[in-house]
Amino acid sequence: MTLQETIWLILSVLGIFTIVIVITRIFGLRTFAKMSSFDFASTIAVGSILASIILNNDYSLLKGGIALATIIGFQTLFSYLVRRSDFFQKLFTNKPQLIMWNGEIQYENLKKCNVGKDDLIAKLREANVHSFNEVKAVIFESTGDVSVIHNSENKSIDEDLLQDL
Repeated sequence: MTLQETIWLILSVLGIFTIVIVITRIFGLRTFAKMSSFDFASTIAVGSILASIILNNDYSLLKGGIALATIIGFQTLFSYLVRRSDFFQKLFTNKPQLIMWNGEIQYENLKKCNVGKDDLIAKLREANVHSFNEVKAVIFESTGDVSVIHNSENKSIDEDLLQDL
């Protein structure tokens, strides 16, 4: 790599990250939140564009900035439509699934989510669960994350935490 190519690479990185920071300030932190499958796809697309801009000499910063703004603008519009329209919400968002309830594995829901028992147990260990009896609920979230609600004092779960299940 020549000195000129090295300087161009460094300037490209600085330029595109400056553009990303400006776009994030304009559109908000949701830009890179993993709240839905669409958010995940947007984050992957942004990463791909960043790599293309940085590694491809023929890709201009202006072109990359426009592509990033378009993806993030579309993501913002999409999240607005999902918030405002039940139709869009039902069509484009996954519903959380209860995969364990009161210490019992919900095998049918585990299958629906394509999650193996070993994966569930790994998440329980990660949540510092000592016994299935401690588990009040395990939820496979619409983002693909797994939430574990557990306690050993037999506390009840606030109904709001189980909304949409």
